[in-house]
Amino acid sequence: MTRTFKDHFSGHAGNYASARPTYPDELYAWLAGAAPGRELAWDCGTGNGQAALGLARHFSQVFATDASSAQIEHAAAAANITYRTEPSEHSSLQDHSVDLVTVAQAYHWFDHGAFLLESARVLKPGGLLAVWTYANVQVDPTIDCIVLNFYNGMIGPFWPPERKLVEEGYRELQFPWPELAPPGFTIELDWDLPAFEAYLRSWSAVQRYLQSNHHDPVDSIHAALAEAWGESTLLRRVRWPMIVRAFRLP
Repeated sequence: MTRTFKDHFSGHAGNYASARPTYPDELYAWLAGAAPGRELAWDCGTGNGQAALGLARHFSQVFATDASSAQIEHAAAAANITYRTEPSEHSSLQDHSVDLVTVAQAYHWFDHGAFLLESARVLKPGGLLAVWTYANVQVDPTIDCIVLNFYNGMIGPFWPPERKLVEEGYRELQFPWPELAPPGFTIELDWDLPAFEAYLRSWSAVQRYLQSNHHDPVDSIHAALAEAWGESTLLRRVRWPMIVRAFRLP
């Protein structure tokens, strides 16, 4: 039975699109090199289209889907990307037509069994499935401590249970196909304090807290962040170590 779609992001799709970190191009280049071809990639759970845009630099065509029409409306456009509002379990793709299937920071929301069956249907023989995630953001020890206490404390009860899979780095999830060993990838961006706080506000738990309590929880740590950050316009290097799991269809 297909699970009901849990929509944690449509209500702030515009903010989500502008505030989320972007993935390194080295990841897309590695995926393109490992895939059996570069004709068509399917980015499932595309959200704001961030991964689709990166894939579009390496594949002739990208088919990008999300169950949220609001997310699709805010997705980044490119001439070789086709966006559709479709669930992860049922796409309009043809059988054995896809070189690569990707899921960027969304696999924990899926019905895993149904999605794997759909991936097996659309992938070419030898096609690649790659899912990735990132968890704790890193700036410096003082800022990291403030954010971690916020994550586990004030907004901790507002994280959906699926978040545990992210915290585990998808390590406990089982896949039916042979696994590859990707190189290590890290997201690195230079952000000022307003950009960093916008990222925190894009968290689903922050939005759920806001809906329940009617005030922005990020405001409660702004003073501590500002003191640790320095000038709000100061650019700091922000890092997210990535966990990439990749599998080849026999």
